Amino acid sequence: MDPVRKQEIIDDLDMFRDGKDYYASVGKAWKRGYLLFGPPGTGKSTMIAAMANFLDYDVYDLELTAVKSNTELRRLFIETTGKSIIVIENIDCSIDLTGKRKKKKKDKKKKKMTPPWARDDDEEKKVTLSGLLNFIDGLWMDMHIEMSYCCFESFKVLAKNYLGVEQHEMFGEIRPLLEEADMSPADVAENLMPRSKTKDVDACLERLVKALHEAKEAALSKAAAAAAGKKKADEEIKDDSSDSSGSSKDDSDNDPKDMKEK
Repeated sequence: MDPVRKQEIIDDLDMFRDGKDYYASVGKAWKRGYLLFGPPGTGKSTMIAAMANFLDYDVYDLELTAVKSNTELRRLFIETTGKSIIVIENIDCSIDLTGKRKKKKKDKKKKKMTPPWARDDDEEKKVTLSGLLNFIDGLWMDMHIEMSYCCFESFKVLAKNYLGVEQHEMFGEIRPLLEEADMSPADVAENLMPRSKTKDVDACLERLVKALHEAKEAALSKAAAAAAGKKKADEEIKDDSSDSSGSSKDDSDNDPKDMKEK
């Protein structure tokens, strides 16, 4: 992660950890929401672990697809400790966000006449967005953290951590490659990992350069294939349009009125 952005997150965590009295004074619940988003392998799970380590909090990984009802969800929240981080992954794919009502009006009327203990309501048998919001007092993301592909500043941190180098002649070649190729920090770290006890810095950096070139070529090939596919689709649409125009013209030539006049 970019060092500047990293410091912003640390400062935010510091403010939250020491802000219990402030939250109480303004009448807000002492909680904070963080939305982590980005491609796979960009360090979202590592970021959560780092936050928990920094705050000395417990971590609860809540898998909503495994929770059968709002009642069970509430029980799970009650069982968590006070100072904890609750992780909810892919929330938009795990619960009913739309709140669609598929019942007809007559079904609604029948439901009102049925005692609560005798109802067979699907909403009671699954986790809903409203249920989740009720149990955690609203789902507000106070800070959005984008976990993007590896940038040059992040690479320098990884190079220092894995190889113990802060400057190298190959850095000049690596910098533009990182701007042109999409590679996650996890993949960069894997290429920087020494393969022997001697820790050959040049060999590790050369391996990274090779991987970046391959990623760049793969991205260019993918873009070219997508462009070719789009061009072909446009040509097919154009051909279909031409055929339709020709058919309409032929139909007009065979108009019954014209044939009668002839």
